[in-house]
Amino acid sequence: MAEPIKPEELEIADELIAERRSAIEAEMPPDMPDWMAKTIRGIDIFNLWTGKMAGWLLLPLCLAMVYEVIARKYFIAPTMWAYDISRFMYGAMFTLGAAYTLSVGVHIRADFLYRNWHPRTQGLVDSALYILFYFPGLLVFLWMSIDYAWDAVSRGERGMDTAWMPYMGPIKTVLPVGIIFLLIQGVSELLKSLYAARKGRWPF
Repeated sequence: MAEPIKPEELEIADELIAERRSAIEAEMPPDMPDWMAKTIRGIDIFNLWTGKMAGWLLLPLCLAMVYEVIARKYFIAPTMWAYDISRFMYGAMFTLGAAYTLSVGVHIRADFLYRNWHPRTQGLVDSALYILFYFPGLLVFLWMSIDYAWDAVSRGERGMDTAWMPYMGPIKTVLPVGIIFLLIQGVSELLKSLYAARKGRWPF
């Protein structure tokens, strides 16, 4: 029987190869323009805090689920609101935290190709994809989501799939806000990519 692999022997390159750490704890390269370094650092700090605030939504999500389980199992008194609260909190946490996850490099990418490229090639490809697809796609999505949220707010739209029938305006408004955070973080990621494309190394 083969010997089990020890934790210290595990290959973690695949998990870390494309990961871009936040600039908050890293020194910017001395050859990076001051305006670029300040922009990257400011945006990464901003989305670090949006990610932390979004993470706190896990608390009401867990409390709602615990309350629902106890009320349903022990008191035979299921709530009308726990299901809606859980999906609203999860959706908001996912949407508002997306920019933070982008800043620390944990969005999905094709690492089996990307990992073998030179940093200059990685930077060139990333820069092109951000300019050609990321920003245009998110801007279209933002325009659509603003209309989507405004329609829900102006009509007083209510959810029709549960008896609680919550107002949908607040949760639908989270979508354009999350997209704005992603657009802001995209500026930081584009600057990092441009630096890598020019210098042949990532800033951190």
